[in-house]
Amino acid sequence: MAHLNGVTVPFVQPGDVRRVRAREGRMQRMDFGIAGKRAAVAAASAGLGYAGAAALVAEGARVTICSSDADRARAAAEKLGGGTEWLVADLRGPEGATAFVEGAAERMGGVDILVVNGPGPAPGAVTEVPLDAYQAALDRSLLAVVAMCLAATPGMRERGWGRVVAITSLGVRQPYMNLALSNTARSGATGFLRTLAREIAGDGVTVNSVQPGLHETDRITGVYGTEGPALDGALADVPAGRLGSPADFGAVVAFLCSQQAGFLTGAAVPVDGGAYQALL
Repeated sequence: MAHLNGVTVPFVQPGDVRRVRAREGRMQRMDFGIAGKRAAVAAASAGLGYAGAAALVAEGARVTICSSDADRARAAAEKLGGGTEWLVADLRGPEGATAFVEGAAERMGGVDILVVNGPGPAPGAVTEVPLDAYQAALDRSLLAVVAMCLAATPGMRERGWGRVVAITSLGVRQPYMNLALSNTARSGATGFLRTLAREIAGDGVTVNSVQPGLHETDRITGVYGTEGPALDGALADVPAGRLGSPADFGAVVAFLCSQQAGFLTGAAVPVDGGAYQALL
């Protein structure tokens, strides 16, 4: 025992730490209060979209996902379980984005939770990308976002409860080299989301975005591998020293959709292992 300002404080021994961790492992996870809520998760046959869908299924939400490929959508829905439904949707523009949300609402009787996701624009430097390429980028990474939100939020507002979580990019905060189209379009989407959040906060609807860093998805491991110099170089600026797991990311998405996150809106949350260095 130690004494500090007249208070007896027990020393913590290594064995005590292990016992505390063991007790923590036996604790039940937090109930996010969204069992039975109806969630539409876009572009969720793989990657971070799938991770978000999996976390919501684990919380007991009813989930409808989409992919541009029927076989991939069906396989992902079967793997997710929990009665997950699937649709084929082309999210490269606002028409297909609207159709997905409307289709999900028809399947489930409404949409309480919307996870916005979609294919990113092609890479390229500002000095290399032609002007007409910007329209396609805006269609898929800005207008498709707007369309999904406009399709989902009226019903949420009428019911007095809703959650919108958009998967964007760290390039919104810290533009990536050679991703001029993504940096431009997703910055616009972030501005829209923040504006929408302020407009509908009083109706019980929250709107947030998550900005993923490097995660262990097929896309990232396909570029950097699972070990070696390329991956080491990519992780050099990640203080956590590793790729994020999809489960790490999905847990953040699920929390932002939770009852407990009802006072959190208009936020853009980096999920990057500490890679983003600025104060704001």
